[in-house]
Amino acid sequence: MAEAVVIDLFSLQMNSQNNGVQKLLCSTLERIEKHFSASAPFVYIMCYQTPRSERSSEQDSLLKVISGFQILKKGIEVVCMTSTAAALYTIKQKLDEKDLSIIKIILPVQRKALMEVFIDHLFTAVYQFQFEDFGVDCEGNNLQQIAEPQSDIQTLSAPEMELVRREIQTFLESLPPLKGKLTILKSSLIPGHIFLHGFTTRTGGISYIPTLSSFNLFSSSKRRDPKAVVKENLRRLANAAGFDPETFHSVKVNHASDVWIMGKPQPDNYDGIVTNQQDVTIAAPGADCIPMLFADPVKKACGAAHSGWQGTLLGVAMATVNAMIKEYGCNVKDILVVLGPSVGPCCFTLRRESAKEFYSLDPKCVRQFDSPTPYIDIRRATRILLETGGILPQNIQDDSVTDHNQSLTFCTACHPDTFYSHVRDGTNFGTQIGFISIRD
Repeated sequence: MAEAVVIDLFSLQMNSQNNGVQKLLCSTLERIEKHFSASAPFVYIMCYQTPRSERSSEQDSLLKVISGFQILKKGIEVVCMTSTAAALYTIKQKLDEKDLSIIKIILPVQRKALMEVFIDHLFTAVYQFQFEDFGVDCEGNNLQQIAEPQSDIQTLSAPEMELVRREIQTFLESLPPLKGKLTILKSSLIPGHIFLHGFTTRTGGISYIPTLSSFNLFSSSKRRDPKAVVKENLRRLANAAGFDPETFHSVKVNHASDVWIMGKPQPDNYDGIVTNQQDVTIAAPGADCIPMLFADPVKKACGAAHSGWQGTLLGVAMATVNAMIKEYGCNVKDILVVLGPSVGPCCFTLRRESAKEFYSLDPKCVRQFDSPTPYIDIRRATRILLETGGILPQNIQDDSVTDHNQSLTFCTACHPDTFYSHVRDGTNFGTQIGFISIRD
C-alpha cells in the first residue's frame, strides 16, 4: 500500500476558462479517498508555476478542489515549481521528512517515461514507485485507461535524456550550501607545490537528510542521497580544490587490501589506488575508516587508500606503499603518509575475538582488553605496520602529532558537526573523502 501519492499535473494546461484539470483532479482525489479509506496517504500535487510568480489563480483553483476532501485534506500539499526537477526534489524532501518510501505516481500516460528518468536521477533504491495513468494525454484529451502493450512503452531518446540531466544539474547547482562553507583540511606534510590534496568535512554541500547533511560524497542503494546530489557535491569540491571532476577516481571499497595501479585493468573492488599521472585525482572515502593519502615528492607519484579495521589487519597501507615502490620506483624513505579523520580509540570497539589480533600487534592498540568489546586504536596499528614496512616515523602524520593546528586525524565520532560517523549515526551515514593529485 502506497504511503504517499504524487499527482502529476505539471504538463496539463490550467486556465480559468477551462476547468478540465480541476475536474480531473477532483475525480483523482475521489479515487484516492475511496481506495485509501482505511488510512489516508499523504498527497502531493505537482503543477507548473510560471517564473517570478509566487502564486497563481490556477493554484488557487486547485486549493479550492482540495478543500472538499476532508479525509485527505490534512495530508494534501500543492507543489508548484518552474521545473519538474524542482518539483520532484521538493516532494522528495517532504517524503524524507516523514520517512516515506512507497510512492504511487498518477500522471498522463505520455509522462511516464520522462518521470522514470527523473526518478532514476533523484531517488535511490530505498524508494518504491508505482505508476497509474489518468486516462488523459498531456493535452488533457481522454484516453482509454488500460495498460500499454509492452512493445508500445515509450522510451526517451538520447537528446531527451540529456535535457533531463541538464535540467537536474541546473536546479541542483542553484541550491545554496547547507551547514556552513565548504571546508577542505590540508596536511603540512604533503608539499603543496607538487600535490593538490585535502580531506573533506560535512559542511558546504546540498545533502539535506540529517545524517547525510550536507557534503556527503557517496551514494548507495541503501541510503536516500541520490547520485545526482553526490555528483553536485563533488562538482563543488572540484571547483573549490581545483581539479577536474570528470577525471576523479575513488576506490571501490571491499574492506581488504587490493590496490589498483591506474593504467592497468581495473579490479571490481579495491581499497587502494596509486598513480603517477598528472591529469587525474584519486580518492579514498571514510566515515570512521581511515582515508589515507600517500605522496612521493621525488618520483612524483601518489596513492589513496581506505583502511577499516579489517583492511588495517590485512595490510592495505603497506600494500599501497609497495605498489608505489614496484610500479614507480619509489624509495620507501621518500614516501609521505597522512591519516585523515577517522574513529579514534575513544569511540571504536570490536568483539574480543577480533581485538586479539590488534593486541598481538601491540597491546597498546587495545584498551579494556578483558571486556567483551575492547576499545581499538586502528591508527596506532596503522603506524606500526607502516614503520615496520620502512616508512620513516617523521613521514607519517596521524593523531600522535602534538600540535593541534597541524593534526588532521580527528575522531569522526566525537565531532558530529564536522564529520560523518557510521559508529555514531548508524546505517544511513554520510561519507567524507581524502583526495590527492599531481600538479602539472
